Amino acid sequence: MTKRLGFFTRLLDDAPAGERYRLAAEQIIAAERAGYDSAWIAQHHFHEWEGGLPSLFPFLGFVAARTSRIRLGTGVVTLPMEAPVRVAEDAAVIDLLSGGRLEVGVGTGGTPASFRAFGHAFEDRGAVYARHLETVLKAWRGEPLGDAENRLYPATPWLAGRVWQATFSVAGGIRAGRAGDGLLLSRTQPRPAGEPALALDTIQNPIVDAYLAALPDGAAPRIMASRSLFVAEDRTEALRLAEKGLRRVVDKFVANGHQLRGPTLKDLIETFDVHVGTPDDVIESLSGDTILTRATDLVFQVHSVDPPHPLILRSIELTAEKVAPALGWPGPAAAPEAGRRVVNFR
Repeated sequence: MTKRLGFFTRLLDDAPAGERYRLAAEQIIAAERAGYDSAWIAQHHFHEWEGGLPSLFPFLGFVAARTSRIRLGTGVVTLPMEAPVRVAEDAAVIDLLSGGRLEVGVGTGGTPASFRAFGHAFEDRGAVYARHLETVLKAWRGEPLGDAENRLYPATPWLAGRVWQATFSVAGGIRAGRAGDGLLLSRTQPRPAGEPALALDTIQNPIVDAYLAALPDGAAPRIMASRSLFVAEDRTEALRLAEKGLRRVVDKFVANGHQLRGPTLKDLIETFDVHVGTPDDVIESLSGDTILTRATDLVFQVHSVDPPHPLILRSIELTAEKVAPALGWPGPAAAPEAGRRVVNFR
């Protein structure tokens, strides 16, 4: 299976909002230059420590004007908090302006306090999500919205084939599969109570199984494995930055009811499913992740290490040059390289 390579950002650079946006755009431009196939951005409302971008589509328009080839994805639009017709309109315009490069990741959202500001209860998010997604799809297909004369302009029916659904659950995998949509798997996710050492792929493989079983006959699977990695030339410096970044998020993690594997840096790296170090370190760390053999799209982010911007740019380069080829990415020219190291996944 040919893999595609993606870069993901939650826009968490240590800078004011406007500078965060500029740096994230520069990182995506660097990813395009390095040959990445896609770039994905997260949406978060209100909490700058969780994610720095509430409005995806204006940012994607800015980036689209500064890139030419890389596909641009939402990772994800929190549909229960959005007006679905506006989502359909904004996505249609961005796709046309970018030359057909938009990928539309959608999800229910996960921060309970944010929902009240948008007039919804957190407990109702699943039903609202399903209703809003159906409205978006109807709009793209050019079907009437309310009155018979209200039809999306411009209609973009092809976008229905570029939807990706994010989920933590087997039920979500079934939902995405039945729709023929892509499946978005998180870089980390909560462990069951009392099982903090449970491997991430042990949790996610049943989701992939359910997704594949639910796909309609003839539908090609699209499975994105998002993973946290920070690649550097100096292992000691990489671990120092990892400790700084991970310890910064520990208190909120525990306050939200999650359990650490232990107090050491190694424990934190394993708790947060982070892969950090030199290219060889990261390749070895990722080699045990069986999800990566099943994924069509390998999408990497530096969170929650969050190193300085110049080191993010270097991590982007090292990932494309050394790590991703070992995981099955054929490179921007899709051509084999002599002497390329290839991992045998366990």
